[in-house]
Amino acid sequence: MTHRFHPSILREYDIRGVVGQTLGADDARAVGLAFAARLGGDGSKVAVGRDGRLSSPMLEAALVDGLTEGGCNVVCIGVGPTPMLYYAEASGDDVQGAIQVTGSHNPGNHNGFKFVLAGHPFFGADIRALDGSAQRGRAVAIPRGAVEQRDVMDAYIDRLLRALSGIDPARLASLRIGWDTGNGAAGPALEALVARLPGEHHCLFTEVDGHFPNHHPDPTVEANLADLRQLVAAKSLDFGIAFDGDGDRIGVIDSRGRLIHGDQLLMIFAEDLLHQHPGATVIADVKASQAVFDRVAARGGHPLMWKTGHSLIKAKMKETGALLGGEMTGHIFFADTYYGYDDALYAALRLIAAAIRLDASVTALHSALPTLISTPELRFPVDETHKFAVITEVATRLSATSAQVNTVDGVRVTTPDGWWLLRASNTQDGLTARAESADEAGLARLLAEVDAQLAASGVSR
Repeated sequence: MTHRFHPSILREYDIRGVVGQTLGADDARAVGLAFAARLGGDGSKVAVGRDGRLSSPMLEAALVDGLTEGGCNVVCIGVGPTPMLYYAEASGDDVQGAIQVTGSHNPGNHNGFKFVLAGHPFFGADIRALDGSAQRGRAVAIPRGAVEQRDVMDAYIDRLLRALSGIDPARLASLRIGWDTGNGAAGPALEALVARLPGEHHCLFTEVDGHFPNHHPDPTVEANLADLRQLVAAKSLDFGIAFDGDGDRIGVIDSRGRLIHGDQLLMIFAEDLLHQHPGATVIADVKASQAVFDRVAARGGHPLMWKTGHSLIKAKMKETGALLGGEMTGHIFFADTYYGYDDALYAALRLIAAAIRLDASVTALHSALPTLISTPELRFPVDETHKFAVITEVATRLSATSAQVNTVDGVRVTTPDGWWLLRASNTQDGLTARAESADEAGLARLLAEVDAQLAASGVSR
């Protein structure tokens, strides 16, 4: 049987669509068949997990059907955060690949799939190859694979807790922390984790509920942090931690209610890491503050700017041997004593450990970071067929000038006022922009440059 996916669901880092419109059970089954074909359909084992969305059981069942029809054996680990699925693949000697059914931080009627193959991120050309395999179909029937259920939660929690090895238990016992999983898939794992942590812990919305009745689980959106911010203030907590819908992105509120952005968290983690691993490479995405790169270099580390996207960062870390990576969106990757994938629960424990090792509160560490003025990520729609062409036009115009331009992902232009970035989104039909300066006047001049370049390509912001 051949199958054709809706072209909009084949994203750079994963497969993601609107259930009942662009994504359904037939697509899930085709994904399973195509992934099995990639593995050779020879009895290889694939771990499968799912988030708590209402459509996830249906998609999981169809995915497993496709994998087993394609000759793979399937290890079902049940509902949990995506990093728990990554752990099942990384720690399972008998597991060759993994697929998580998840819509991540997207709206509740969205869903999709994230992949790992042989310990490596699976993205870009790999996802496009699944489409080609599905369109070709399979001509020869092969023996159907088997399905087993495997509980990895306890082992996963044990592995997470190793992040606190060597940390003074008395210091841990003094901490008072708020947590918010937003009714996402990380809830049960968080409850199991904090039950074993010293200190005082207050948890919000840990019941997995695909309706997301309290707020949407995207910790990069300030409105979604209102409940956590209120909890931290009401209980006078040291800080608060929030997770996205599948637990691979972290958001942090300090004791004063201030959001610690992803690149700021990366600076804190780098400070801690470089004490233990002098000269280590630290990767940040192209949207990160210049302060990240300057601070890593000043601490003796090797800063590396790379493309935005969790799969792209993970691949670059493997290529370069980097021990730490991070994105503005709250994906944080540790490869010093962990596996190099993005795990927000592990990042939360590393934040606790970093604060104790650096002998400062999370709030104090936040306050000590460089203060620059930046825009949020500005998004504006541009047709899928045109968005990359706009970036190419801008890069071509700038190449004819003396501008200092980095084209690793879009165009990032450095000027005496600071820097501005314009890039095509890999997950939406549109462009994104960001700018950073030391003052408001400089920021205004940077944004005027962005507007001028967009206007020259017939786009308005």
